[in-house]
Amino acid sequence: MDRFQSDTPKLLGKTWVSGEASGKVLWTDMDLSFWGGVDPRTGVVIDKHHPLHGQTLSDRILVLPGSRGSCTGSAVMLELLLGGRAPRALVLAGRDDVLMLGVLVAEAVFGKSIPVVSVGASAFLALKQRPSLRVQAGEAPMPESAPMPEQTDDAVIIADASHWSVVALGEGDLRMLQGTEGKAARVAMEIIVRMARAAGATQLLDIQQGHIDGCIYTGPAGLAFARRLASWDAKVKIPTTMNAISVDRCAWRAQGVPATLGVPAEALADAYVAMGVAPTYTCAPYHLPTAPRFGEQIAWAESNAVVYANSVIGARTAKYPDFLDIFIALTGRAAAASSHLTQNRRAVLQVDIDPPADHDDSFWPLLGYLVGVWAGRDVPVVNGLQAASPTLDALRAFGAAFATTSSAPMFHIAGDTPEAPDLAAALGGAEPNSTRRITVADLRNAWRAFNKAERDQVEWVALGNPHFSAEEITALAERCAGRKKSDTVGITVTTHGDVLRSAAIAGPVAALRSFGVSFVVDTCWCVIQAPVFDPAVKTVMTNSGKYAHYGPGLVDRNVRFGSLADCVDAACTGTFSTEPPLWLGQDG
Repeated sequence: MDRFQSDTPKLLGKTWVSGEASGKVLWTDMDLSFWGGVDPRTGVVIDKHHPLHGQTLSDRILVLPGSRGSCTGSAVMLELLLGGRAPRALVLAGRDDVLMLGVLVAEAVFGKSIPVVSVGASAFLALKQRPSLRVQAGEAPMPESAPMPEQTDDAVIIADASHWSVVALGEGDLRMLQGTEGKAARVAMEIIVRMARAAGATQLLDIQQGHIDGCIYTGPAGLAFARRLASWDAKVKIPTTMNAISVDRCAWRAQGVPATLGVPAEALADAYVAMGVAPTYTCAPYHLPTAPRFGEQIAWAESNAVVYANSVIGARTAKYPDFLDIFIALTGRAAAASSHLTQNRRAVLQVDIDPPADHDDSFWPLLGYLVGVWAGRDVPVVNGLQAASPTLDALRAFGAAFATTSSAPMFHIAGDTPEAPDLAAALGGAEPNSTRRITVADLRNAWRAFNKAERDQVEWVALGNPHFSAEEITALAERCAGRKKSDTVGITVTTHGDVLRSAAIAGPVAALRSFGVSFVVDTCWCVIQAPVFDPAVKTVMTNSGKYAHYGPGLVDRNVRFGSLADCVDAACTGTFSTEPPLWLGQDG
């Protein structure tokens, strides 16, 4: 006999986190970055580029393909769970480590949880028509003798964890699991093994360095997590750097940042420092002297840093969610999976392009943004840029925008990135699963998506997302030389403190300060709010594809996007054209 009422639609799924829930469905076919896309205080979608913008996730069965963009989505999920504003369940098209990890941390450390399941692409699409769902997610397959659910008009998803792998553990791993090295190491290893099993890994590998992204203050839950670990005497086992935090540690009081943000943001950073994390405070750890080498096995969070490390340096890291980053740093171990393994680094999507003549530096973030949208979870190779000779800063701008719209941990550019000396090498000698071509019209449409604001006035220029390099500061100084900033426009550059203090760029920094540029360190534009910039500002100009995407939702302001030269022009004139540059052509 069927265990379900014959008229109750039922689907089989995979369990990622166990539990039961039922409720009304909120469905979307677009991946969502929870950080920068969902307000952790309210559960409302704030990503103005997303079809769910303005909707509330709380108390809904959230059905979506998965997350994208920021690694800090796990921290937002933790805030939602501990604040009572989370969805009742997550139903995904496939496995999503960022969202799963946020729920696992809430469960393991705070005793809060929701079921997380996946149902595959075809079943996911079918759920669009369902107003409500019941989710029953266990670890073992449900036996035929199990009692039927109560009569319901909901569709029912029955999920189990029979797909989880068995992970072979070494003696050191077992000691940590047994608690011999303390509670923090035990909890960390439990979650590492759980994530490894979910990923289908059969063993763990040694990690040589880490980078922590969970130091960004998203709310009280993230601080409670870090303090809990510190109270367990947690200490990192490997050299570990820290991402940009939510305030400039030396200047936030002078900048007028309220203590309600400044004090807990400092406390969060201090908790990680107490665990042995170096207070580097940068979202560009590849600029540090400790930057990894080609082939080095690392565990980095921060989406732009992950993509740069894999793609431009050739180091090996998964796109680690916040909190899994510190767990790996505490143990020095990670799943042998994802882009740690050679077979998972091969491109499966080929993107062809003929770069427009006379393009400026805004070409790179526009291209990265589009490639990220098309790639989704697939590793792409971009073909056709062999004569373009992108600089490291151009690759970084491409990668930061790519990481905003993609879930993939890396990209290749044929002829330019280290694992893609040519197209065939990037594809591993195989044919791509699919091929796409980007046209000038596609780039122009992306420019228009970034420049939806109808007003041409600009009151602030935001540069340094990710942190400006010494070369970018020098280029900015050259652009500003001999010009006068408008009194109605502010301009702020975020960068790493060591870069700003470097004697090599002392002249450009002094010249920029005379021009009217303010520099902010330790934090970046992803978390800067008024009053660091004037609360009266209505429109912010940027050259960052990442900030052009997240900015409108984060600061509730109009955001305009253009080249570095465009940003300087806007700083001097207070205006920016609402029409795309000539190299992008005109709408036909």
